[in-house]
Amino acid sequence: MSNFNLQSKNMLKQIFKTVPLLAITIVLFVSCSKDDDPVTTKTKTELIGTGTWKFSSATVSGADVSMFIQACQKDNVLMFAVNGTGAADEGAAKCNGADPQVRNFTWNFASSETILHVSTVFFTGGSSDFTVVSLTETQLVLSQNVTISGSTQNAVVTFIH
Repeated sequence: MSNFNLQSKNMLKQIFKTVPLLAITIVLFVSCSKDDDPVTTKTKTELIGTGTWKFSSATVSGADVSMFIQACQKDNVLMFAVNGTGAADEGAAKCNGADPQVRNFTWNFASSETILHVSTVFFTGGSSDFTVVSLTETQLVLSQNVTISGSTQNAVVTFIH
């Protein structure tokens, strides 16, 4: 029996040496989980101020009107700086050679960042206020009521990076 007790004691010693090592390994593995990384959500100001925005598509009252927009307008680029300034660049093709290449403007969000106000009118028949339909890191979708042939209709314009 003493031989059995000696083997049991050796086995217990081995287990007691292994268990703490195993516990430390498990703790380290769990603490390195990527789920603990903080998720940073950008504000709308940060999102709109990231890079330049180029025309992607347009609809009026749900109908695609992209084909009716002139190429000299489609190549325009908008830039919104986070400090509330911005610039509209005419791009390579200008619709009117007398127009300046770049028009500077100011902008701000209103109504809990659901309205984008700019100090200039971007579209004929529109105003300087846009409803922010959606804003992500790669897409800016704005809507605005415009008057076309005496009729008020909703225009939705999508810009992308």
